Amino acid sequence: MSIGAKRLSTIPAVAAFTTDSAPPPEGRRRAAAAILDTVGVALAGASEPASRAVQHVIAADGGNACTVLGTGSRASASNAALANGTAAHALDYDDMCFVSLAHPSAPLVSALLAAGELAGAPGLRLVEAYVIGFEVEARLGRLMNPRHYQRGWHCTSTLGAIGAAAACSRLLGLDARAAGHAIAIAASEASGLKENFGTMIKPLHAGLAARDGIMAALLARSGLTGSDLALDGPQGFLRAMDSERDDLGREIADLGVRWEIVDTGITVKLYPSCAGTHPSLDAILALRQHEAITADEVERVEIDVDRIVPTILIYDRPATGLEGKFSMPFCAAAAMVYGRVGIDTFEPDALADPDVTALQSRVTMRVDKTLDGTAPALTQARVTVRLRDGRTITHSANGARGYPAQPASDDELATKFLACARRTLAEPASDRALALLRGIEGVRDMRDVTKQLAVERVGA
Repeated sequence: MSIGAKRLSTIPAVAAFTTDSAPPPEGRRRAAAAILDTVGVALAGASEPASRAVQHVIAADGGNACTVLGTGSRASASNAALANGTAAHALDYDDMCFVSLAHPSAPLVSALLAAGELAGAPGLRLVEAYVIGFEVEARLGRLMNPRHYQRGWHCTSTLGAIGAAAACSRLLGLDARAAGHAIAIAASEASGLKENFGTMIKPLHAGLAARDGIMAALLARSGLTGSDLALDGPQGFLRAMDSERDDLGREIADLGVRWEIVDTGITVKLYPSCAGTHPSLDAILALRQHEAITADEVERVEIDVDRIVPTILIYDRPATGLEGKFSMPFCAAAAMVYGRVGIDTFEPDALADPDVTALQSRVTMRVDKTLDGTAPALTQARVTVRLRDGRTITHSANGARGYPAQPASDDELATKFLACARRTLAEPASDRALALLRGIEGVRDMRDVTKQLAVERVGA
């Protein structure tokens, strides 16, 4: 039966879960870590060109309800969510989920920070709302992917808008009927095209999803209504956006019983590049260290990946840092030359480094059907390095550091947060923000946190 042939109505069930469910302690713990990580990368991304462009535009709109992270500016709730979501994704250093094939936290956290400021909400409510939004987004992702993603939709934006709407509905205290309308509104707002990967529009997608999510919840709270069939009706979200499967009712039957955030988890990025590069980067850095080789010894590098990776890593010879984040040849060459990949790897000096450009011309990427086809996309890689002395060395990766099976430690999260935050905030403010976010469930009013995130940029 084709998608939409059955006139199902699952929005009421999703809405009831949104308003009534009780996230488990482990889910809240993972959400709190994701919030910490996302605030850090948003602070680091606040001065990026895409972020500055958004900040410039929203300044003309006025409004002072909510904080624009890492600046001395304030904006309306929807505009703050737009700016902070863009900043959180600007460096491609924010977390991701292999079920939704999305970056869940950039839209969720950005929308929830704005909603939390509006409501003067305690940290515990924000953490719980994050889990709700994550679950809704993940269930849609499990149903719709990989077809939805392969068709060209950017799940961070499409699924992210709906997840953010559910999360904000929870945080703002909407009843189930209003929450259902918020989800229907978000389903009409959702968009985002993968063709814009490697440009400033990709981080904007996360900002738009955050803005659309909080806007949907606020509109529903004000009485705007939508269709209960907006997700799974004959002309609803699933059909219009090319879902892999059509039975959303079956997918959500155990909402509130089984938790995706616990079972499949969140992937924290330890490299500020597309997640499709991470298993390969781990393998390259392992070979470089364990075999004590340098870039000068390398004749060529061959990287085997799954069929999804080439649809994302679309730049063989990147001309900008943003393109470099979606270039396997550049990322692999930089890792081999420098022995690390960090935020500065994608600055102009590194992009033009003759050692990197020379080696990237000898990096090839190809799809290998013998890799584990049952594994989630973007988790499998095999790196073969052929050396000038005739030796060949190989390393395979199943996931990467920061993935759910190899989670980032508390110390790694704190180190990443401070390194990111101090690109924007003075050291004392960064330290205070870290302490508050580590204890977020005990925060009585989220405005106490956002105060620490709103100081002027260093040198401003």
